[in-house]
Amino acid sequence: MTALTLRHVPDRSVDLWHAGVRLLSYHYRPACPRRESPKPYFHPLRTLRGALVSDYRPSDHTWHKGLQLAVAHVHDTNFWGGPTYRAGAGYLELPDNGSQVHLGFDQLECTGETFRLCQRLSWRTPTGAELLVERRHVQVTASAPEHAWRLGFETRLRNTTRTPIHFGSPSTNGRPNAGYGGLFWRGPREFIGGRVLVPGAHDPMGARAGWAAYIGQHGESGPHSTVLFVDAPENPGHPTEWFARSSDYPGLCPAPFYSAEVVVPPGEQLVLRYTVVFADGAWDESRITDFLGR
Repeated sequence: MTALTLRHVPDRSVDLWHAGVRLLSYHYRPACPRRESPKPYFHPLRTLRGALVSDYRPSDHTWHKGLQLAVAHVHDTNFWGGPTYRAGAGYLELPDNGSQVHLGFDQLECTGETFRLCQRLSWRTPTGAELLVERRHVQVTASAPEHAWRLGFETRLRNTTRTPIHFGSPSTNGRPNAGYGGLFWRGPREFIGGRVLVPGAHDPMGARAGWAAYIGQHGESGPHSTVLFVDAPENPGHPTEWFARSSDYPGLCPAPFYSAEVVVPPGEQLVLRYTVVFADGAWDESRITDFLGR
């Protein structure tokens, strides 16, 4: 088995390589406009064969950056990016874009076939007031026989204020079918029109399931790739609702705040865990079920 290789650019980013392919870059101190709600992101993301499966600052939504933890409504602060939805008024350009500030790493190591990262962050309002402290855990393993690699993602968000913090979405604020917010993935433009697979659901938008996948094709006659999200059974609201786009842009997100707010009391924490799989080939439901059963 080929080992993973870590390359760290201090105060900027972490790259992870496998057999000559850069699988990911994790930008933990991003330099971007306040309007985009600065926060860490993974981009580029590639399959083991080197196929690019992420996009960065597309013209339609410049705040979309690969894979990132982004929430549109957190205690009147926008940690998603762009305008904010308000019931009765629509989307408004408001001075409410917050930021996720890197505080430090407690772990950053790559041993053989496993990469581990433990990061501390502060979620802050535009004025710099802290709302949450986060401990973020990332683990990556690669499986050449499966033509896939896994990214385990865990976040622990603790309320450091004296009041309850409400996590919501445009849907909880009155816009139908706009429950985005959570661990959001934006795919490359060539994936527009790809297939979104949610078990037991004809329409993936807002459907509840333990997993969801996006299957896209690289060019008109090129190979396919699959991006699979798995919701942990212990997550609040499991099985989660899903936010999915395909016809206008490729995007997928387990959406724990899709139709109802989650409230975190002072001193308490919200814990979310996901597994994201990046695979070569067009995986169907049978292949995914078999993979998850191993």
